[in-house]
Amino acid sequence: MKLHFDSNQEYQLEAIKAITDIFEGQPLNGGAFEFSLSGAGSLLTENGVGNMLTLSEEQIWENVKGIQQRNDIEGETTELQGMNFSVEMETGTGKTYVYLRTIYELYRLYGFTKFVIVVPSIAIREGVLKNLQITHEHFQSLYDKAQVNYDLYDSKKVSNLRGFAASNSIQILVLNIDSFAKDENIINRPNDKLTGKMPIEFIRSTNPIVIVDEPQNMETEIRRKAIANLNPLCTLRYSATHTNLYNLVYSLNPVRAYDLGLVKQIEVDSVVSENAMNEAFIQLESIKAAKTRLTAKVKIDCNTDKGVTKKSFTVKSGDDVYALSKGREIYKEGFIIDEIDADNKTITLTNGLMLSLGETRGGMNDEVMKFMLRRTVEEHLKRERAYKGRGIKVLSLIFIDKVKNYREYDTNGSPVKGKFARWFEDIYQQEIARPAYEGLLPYSVDELHNGYFSQDTKGRVKDTGGETQADDDTYKLIMQDKEKLLDPAVPLRFIFSHSALREGWDNPNVFQICTLNETRSELKKRQEIGRGLRLPVNYNGERIFDRTINKLTVVANERYEDFAKALQKEIQEDCGVDFTGRVKNKGDRKKVKLGKGYGSEVFMEIWNKIKYHTRYRVEYDTGELIAQAAKAVKDQPETKRPAIRSTKKRVVITSAGVDGQLISDSVNNDYRNKFELPDMLSYIQSKTELTRHTILEILKKSGRIGDMLLNPQLFMDNAAAAIKSELNSLIVDGIKYEKIGNKVYEMALFDDKDLDVYLDQFTFSVSRQEKTIYENYIPLDSSIENQFAKDCESSENIEFFFKLPSWFKINTPIGTYNPDWAIVFKGERKIYFVAETKGSGQELRPSEKIKIKCGKAHFEQFEDVKFKGPISSVSELN
Repeated sequence: MKLHFDSNQEYQLEAIKAITDIFEGQPLNGGAFEFSLSGAGSLLTENGVGNMLTLSEEQIWENVKGIQQRNDIEGETTELQGMNFSVEMETGTGKTYVYLRTIYELYRLYGFTKFVIVVPSIAIREGVLKNLQITHEHFQSLYDKAQVNYDLYDSKKVSNLRGFAASNSIQILVLNIDSFAKDENIINRPNDKLTGKMPIEFIRSTNPIVIVDEPQNMETEIRRKAIANLNPLCTLRYSATHTNLYNLVYSLNPVRAYDLGLVKQIEVDSVVSENAMNEAFIQLESIKAAKTRLTAKVKIDCNTDKGVTKKSFTVKSGDDVYALSKGREIYKEGFIIDEIDADNKTITLTNGLMLSLGETRGGMNDEVMKFMLRRTVEEHLKRERAYKGRGIKVLSLIFIDKVKNYREYDTNGSPVKGKFARWFEDIYQQEIARPAYEGLLPYSVDELHNGYFSQDTKGRVKDTGGETQADDDTYKLIMQDKEKLLDPAVPLRFIFSHSALREGWDNPNVFQICTLNETRSELKKRQEIGRGLRLPVNYNGERIFDRTINKLTVVANERYEDFAKALQKEIQEDCGVDFTGRVKNKGDRKKVKLGKGYGSEVFMEIWNKIKYHTRYRVEYDTGELIAQAAKAVKDQPETKRPAIRSTKKRVVITSAGVDGQLISDSVNNDYRNKFELPDMLSYIQSKTELTRHTILEILKKSGRIGDMLLNPQLFMDNAAAAIKSELNSLIVDGIKYEKIGNKVYEMALFDDKDLDVYLDQFTFSVSRQEKTIYENYIPLDSSIENQFAKDCESSENIEFFFKLPSWFKINTPIGTYNPDWAIVFKGERKIYFVAETKGSGQELRPSEKIKIKCGKAHFEQFEDVKFKGPISSVSELN
């Protein structure tokens, strides 16, 4: 197959023109000069041709301002930021094509001939070389067969730099930053083969135009100096994720790229476990080595008032996970931290379990990954069937972090299938057997999948970091096979590769990306989706612009909301895109001040009535509790088995932010996990403080005790919640409050608690300071509260009002309660109200009802104070 390129893409032409117009006014074909190099004390002279700029920096700056205005780029700079020029282009929109074609345009317009492309990694280097190869014929036809030579710098062939300097045709030299950033690099040392000169002198003398690919990876002081040491005429910087946007002349950010349909739409298939709290879950999140001790951060399942939830803890050797979990029985044996190894980034527990950084055990980890693989195969086959008649080959890319999960070796050194390969073949055989796919792919399953991994000296595949010599060969193979993988006659469709090699993948027909990592990845979302954003091609190598086809499905082991939130944050940080209304402006933060109403006579009247602390006592009938709680447990929701949920949403990127449209939702609970049954009575007792006998009577009478066998943890949490709810209702019905002597809320708390707030649509601006304690603003939480404050301020019947501060709390059996308002009502007689506001018809949560009941009982102990709630308007105080 041969890829075809469209030379008339308007956005690419705009990006090219944004650079070439920088030099407007430079004499046509006047960009070359001859020079000579002579060694110190030597009679030998070597001639060459370099780039020459005749424009002043003032002329360049005027050109840049015009380009920025034309491209709607708003900048705060008032002068040229050196001879550095930035082009921002979203991943997958043809950034490399743009800067390679810019080289030809700069030669055509101004005669510039010497160009150096600086890359930060092996993967990007191989991608650039591949692009130079596959675009060569295309550019030759566009630019009348202009003479061009491209080469990769090789420290073993430094003599080639003579040719780079001497030639008067277009010369493109690809340099890895690590090959010239240090003084000890061969390129920076005198060389006998070059009559004692440093190889870099042949580059410096040409005044090359330096093109930096992914400049955010070259912002260290050493790397910036190294690039400056190339003596560039100017530096052109291309990336989707710039750190510094020096003299930005063109911007194609993610929002614009999606709007224009220049990249695939993204769909996220979120695969997560549900109700899976019956195993000993533990995840190693980080390791920190300080001078005096080693610590690790682990995530575990923890008992809380609201059931079992995942929490992170910092641990040291000797810490007991059982204690940290608040007594989760499943951690009782062998879950003490035995060793923290900072060198190997592992921790070991006393039961022998060893966890690597990011690794997870428990929580249905294997089942989740197996289901992710199934969803990938399902998506692939649907697209394979839909696109086959349109001449489009479908590829799925599956990244893994441990090669042994795909390919292992027996005692004889022969390769055998790892668990991922076995899972894939089982799942594929099941899915392809469906009638809808009959005859779809006439290949055996082992022909359809293969792995691209780095190898050791014996030819065995291995884990890798992505920047080794072995990876060099793997990247070359990936690039060599780019067109081969697009050939419909080649059976390979499902490609497994190591996560560290992700940057090397750049195939346009990747429609599914799945990451089966046993360790938690710190990979950015834009990197994760970037490997599949390019628009696909058909069997003839022609680009497809049909938005109904151009969709990428990312199968992810996280909630869609978390994925979208992380993606939006990255776009904001990387591209400076300000999603309207989503980002708070620090300048909108205001200090709330106390006004003249604070300390006034009317304020003191109501404050002296409500300022007292109280305590409560409760009474209830045990027999009544057993009957009511048994009914509540009987009526509680179905106890669901542990399951894996797949939720597929389309990512929608607009100026308002990253949002999602639901496409499909499914649950698979066909799992029969083995787990130990915990001590049910002890667990519920810890949540309710009832006797074991009472709890057993409740469960027996409920008829639901058998649900323990379906999902122990879920049943215990639901039962505990139901029992506690009934217990709280009974307690509140008989609750009695009494003042605690002279213990009061001190007025000094009003002054001590400085309050800064962000102004929003709910903040109330005070007009009549004599009617409240605040001078300027009252921070509120809802439109109901805002309207209530407005009505209080305007009503003739309301003499004084204020929002009770957050520290004004009443103790209740289910936590503290903070009422909303204190109000002095002036009618036939003065009435002192404490009020709770809620929307009209708003359904209250059970806990809210209980707290409001307790609030009423509390204020019954205060003379001349009435508690009203819930109310939605001032008129309800009458």
